[in-house]
Amino acid sequence: FCRVDPYGFERPEDFDYASYEAFFSRYLVVLTRRAVKWSKLLKGRNSVQKSVKVKRYIRKGIPNEHRALVWMVVSGAQTNMEQNPGYYHRLLEGEKNYELVEAIKTDMNRTFPDNVKFRKTADPCLQHTLYNVLVAYGHHNKAVGYCQGMNFIAGYLILITKNEEESFWLLDALIGRILPDYYSPAMLGLKTDQEVLGELVKMKVPAVAELMERHGVMWTLVVSRWFICLFIDILPVETVLRIWDCLFYEGSKIIFRVALTLIKQHQAFILEATNFPDICDKFKEITKGPLVTECHSFMQKIFTDPGSLSMATINKLRETCREKLLSQG
Repeated sequence: FCRVDPYGFERPEDFDYASYEAFFSRYLVVLTRRAVKWSKLLKGRNSVQKSVKVKRYIRKGIPNEHRALVWMVVSGAQTNMEQNPGYYHRLLEGEKNYELVEAIKTDMNRTFPDNVKFRKTADPCLQHTLYNVLVAYGHHNKAVGYCQGMNFIAGYLILITKNEEESFWLLDALIGRILPDYYSPAMLGLKTDQEVLGELVKMKVPAVAELMERHGVMWTLVVSRWFICLFIDILPVETVLRIWDCLFYEGSKIIFRVALTLIKQHQAFILEATNFPDICDKFKEITKGPLVTECHSFMQKIFTDPGSLSMATINKLRETCREKLLSQG
């Protein structure tokens, strides 16, 4: 058995190889079928137009060999990169903010200690690439600078694109456009979206919302890492990548679909909790097991389980939740 997965992550001691092998042999059939369809769709071109067909294809998963290309195109990162030639390298060559650089350096060894490609001994060592992407981004978006969590996101982008500049522009697409105000110093967008999830749970899984209220558990305690890290280190790598496929195309509502599906699928299990620490433990448990390992069936569930979830509904909830947070100061 391979102790390291294809992305460089070491598997934990208690990794269940047998059920993973069983899942992957089934998933491989799906991947092979999708790869053929994607090759036909792309026809050797380096572009793809947004359409109902492309959206359907993305929901069924982008083969890894096309992932970087499709993410770049559908997120708008490709256009931005082409319109700003040399910009990324100018950021790296320019004057640096000492505090920003120090904050990023501090987090280098904390980023994926379980990934062999990010070790200082690796050749090439991806820490150097990660450092460049984060430093460039901090100087590009001064309102955000650098915030913990961004290192994990940039790290994943580097593993998939294997390209420093593309990772920078994808990070810009996520932080600048797709995720509203998650990483600014006040993190207002992030706090808002956690409250929005609470409201959606009230509507779609009321018993769980009632349990949370009864025990005074704030949503931020159980789901903040889901939002900050976009499920990195919370769900299996293959599943995270499938979620990101949709995130780059359909935007931030995908995060709510994933969160609601996890909660809805484990409703009975969560409702067994009888106190505050118990609830927190249950939320850690629901991100493990066959439901999330079987990424293909899980992704089908996120589009059916939560029912309809329009951007209009989310935006309306965001407005009311943001106002409430601002009034609380």
